[in-house]
Formats: sequence, structure tokens, C-alpha cells
Amino acid sequence: MNRNLWLLAICQGLLLTNNVTFIAINGLVGLAIAPRGWMATLPVMSYVIGGALSTGLVARTQQRFGRRGSFQTGLAVALVSALLCCFAAVTRNFWLLCFATVIAGYYNANAGLYRFAAAELAAPEWREKAVSMVMAGGLIGAVAGPNLAKATREAFAVPFAGAYIALAAVALLSMVVMHFIEFPPAPARKESGGGRSLSEIARQPVFIVAAAAGALGYGVMNLLMAATPIAMQICSLPFSDAALVLEWHVIGMFAPGFFTGHLIRRFGALPVMGAGLLLNLGCIAVALSGVELHHFIVALFLLGVGWNFLFTGSTTLSLTAYAPEERDRAQGALNFCVFATLALTSFASGVLVTTQGWQLLNVGSLVPVVLTGAALLWLARRKRAVRSAAESAG
Repeated sequence: MNRNLWLLAICQGLLLTNNVTFIAINGLVGLAIAPRGWMATLPVMSYVIGGALSTGLVARTQQRFGRRGSFQTGLAVALVSALLCCFAAVTRNFWLLCFATVIAGYYNANAGLYRFAAAELAAPEWREKAVSMVMAGGLIGAVAGPNLAKATREAFAVPFAGAYIALAAVALLSMVVMHFIEFPPAPARKESGGGRSLSEIARQPVFIVAAAAGALGYGVMNLLMAATPIAMQICSLPFSDAALVLEWHVIGMFAPGFFTGHLIRRFGALPVMGAGLLLNLGCIAVALSGVELHHFIVALFLLGVGWNFLFTGSTTLSLTAYAPEERDRAQGALNFCVFATLALTSFASGVLVTTQGWQLLNVGSLVPVVLTGAALLWLARRKRAVRSAAESAG
């Protein structure tokens, strides 16, 4: 961990402060001002739709302005969008709130590349640990996000307006930290335009599985996390309990970052991702067993750890699928897969939890878990077959 990695880990933590606060409050603000109850999580969905729509633009700005220039642009957008969200909450303008969170998605798409930038700030033999340790910076958001939402809920007459103002301040702080990070020079424009086409890169089995596991793993996590504050309110649990559950959830997401890289180096990406799937199954089992506070805490903590194993593993796996000059288009495609899945699950979580209930929402989440498991088994068998063929030829 060099100075640049520590600073990037802080930026990751401030990103998660923004994201966790959005998750904690956007559904509730939406529930209060939406024309229909089932629209409550549309502001959450708008955030990730904005991210999905921005992936191509982010890839171009990364190529044109480099890591720091593009990341700073994203933070400026985060500042403006937070102020717009505040205005929307004060004026009870639901559609403006959705529009503001769409804009904020550009920041989310930009910051989604922090994990790839981490690999570039370390020697090749330490890439797994660099990715894992920077993601561990999300622990800042685990503590700051829920407590920020709780502390600023009643700061103004309009509930949660103060939280949006606080997020604007978080964006400013992150801009200051980002200013001091020294990134390696971006590939020359001629060089960055070289390499294979995206279609050729995306046809590789390792890329297919990395994209599918990253997207579906994130999708399951988002499906359950986005619905949790609403589900807990429906179960008559206070917002302070929801903030506590989200805090432990995000601790589960990022505390393993201190050792996930070691596990991947020792056992490989696929076994660690398989362990993440088992933790997801454990989350669903606990969630189906009851709706008391301790059920939510344990289920969401397991969900967080499972996400960490899956997402860190898929990120590490994807690093073997493209060359440096193919970086921007490959990473843009990976992020698009993630954000498109997040958009779908954000909308589905609000609809399912308000119309079908928390139990059926958890049962439905078994579908992407099974699909992810099938993808991991398929790649493991392919690798085993290639290894056997190589040994026979030798």
C-alpha cells in the first residue's frame, strides 16, 4: 500500500458514503413523494440507470483526460446532483429527484473504475491485493453513510434534505483527496485505440464469466439491499434500525477487503467467488427465517461478505481478459453490465417488496444466484479441460 493507494482507498470510502446514504434515504424519500407506492425505488433505479448510460461517456473521458481528470469531473457532477436532490426533496418534486439521481449516475460510473485504477498503482504481482485493499476503503462508507443519514434526517424541516447537503460536502472532500493522487500516464491515444475489438474481447470465456458474475453478484446484493429500508419500515422497525442494518451490511461488503486479495492469491479467483455464492445462499436462508432486527442484520452482513468475494474475484478475473491498450473499452463494457443489472434490480426490488413482500423477494433472488453458480462451474470445467489437454500434449 503506497500513498496513492491509501488516498484512492479514502476516495472509495467517500464513494460508498454517497452510495449507502442514497440507498438509505432515496427509497424513503421516494415513498413519501412518489405518485404511487410501487415507484418508491425509482430514484434508486435512476441512479444506476444513469451509471449504465454513462459508461460509454466515461470510457471516452478516461481516454481523453486520464484517470484523475475524469474522476474529478465525476465528483463535480456528484456535487451538483446532490444539491439538485435536496431541491427536489424540499419542493416534493419526484421526477426532479429521479432526474438528479440519473445525473449522479455519471459519478457512480466514473468511481466504479477506482478498483481498476488500484491495479495500475501497484506492481503486477500485487494487483489482487491492491484491488482488495482499495475496496476495503469502503469501510468508511459503512460507518459514515448510515450515520450521516441518521444524523441529518431532521436537520431541516424537510426529512433528509440535510443528508443531500452533507453529500455535497462529501463530494467536495473527495475532490480534495483526488487532487493529491498521482496516476500512471494514460496510454497514448494511438496506442489506446489499438488492440482487439470489444466483440473479440467479450467472446472470451473468462470475460463472459467475469462480467456475468460481477453483474449478477452485484444485482443480488442490490435487489435485497435497496428493498431493506422499505421492508423494515413495512415491518414497523424504526429508521435507526435500518441504518444499523445497512452499517453492518456495508461492513460485510468491505471489511473482507483486508484479506480477500490474500485468499485469491492462495486459492484462485473461482474458489473465492464460489464461497461468495454460498454466503449469498446463507443470506437468503436467514432472511426467509424471520423479520426481526437480528434476521435483517445477519442476512445483510452475509450478503455483504458474499458480494465482496464475488465482486473482488470477478474484478481480478477480468484483469486477465484484456491488454493495457484495450483497458477503456473492456472496463466500460464490464461496468455497463453491472449498471444495467443494477437498474433492473433496483426497480424490481421496489415493485416486489411493496406488492409481493420481503419473503418472495428473497425467493426470487435465488434465480441470479443459480445462474452465477452455473457460470462459475462452466469456466472451471473449461479451465480443467484446457489444463488436461496441455498436460496430455506435453
